[in-house]
Amino acid sequence: MSSYLSFESDRLYLRPTTEEDAALVLAILTAPKALKFIGDRNLHSEEDARKYIRQRALTQLRELGYANYTLVTKETGTKVGVCGLYVRPDLDLIDLGYALHPEHEGQGYAREASKRIMQAAKERFGQLKLSAITHGENTASIKVLEALGFTHLGQKTVAGYDGPSEYFEVAL
Repeated sequence: MSSYLSFESDRLYLRPTTEEDAALVLAILTAPKALKFIGDRNLHSEEDARKYIRQRALTQLRELGYANYTLVTKETGTKVGVCGLYVRPDLDLIDLGYALHPEHEGQGYAREASKRIMQAAKERFGQLKLSAITHGENTASIKVLEALGFTHLGQKTVAGYDGPSEYFEVAL
């Protein structure tokens, strides 16, 4: 993975997600909020999570040079979540996404990591605009997106998500 870019912010290291992050990805994507707001990704074991990482994050990383990044605190080395840039077939723009381990929500990590990923999207990956989607009831995520300067543009149906998602865009 060393040939791919990693980033850092004030409190976090952001490095490409690998199979060694399977326990974190499993914990995040099977948490009640993730099941409600992101949907069931059919992960039931660390092996399922490794396969998910291989098929999605690592494939996109190899193809485009960016994908999902694991958030690691500088202070303790704790993995607290993920944040990244995603290609979604139903969206014209690259999509910013983030998810935190339930134990680390509400500490500003999503906003901090997203800000750094947005900077990288512009400076390293040549993006002029980004999109973001979230569940209409995910008020915490909506607040993060608004704080990052995203504008709500209505709803879009996106493959892999139940019902319409709230759709946002931001110019970088």
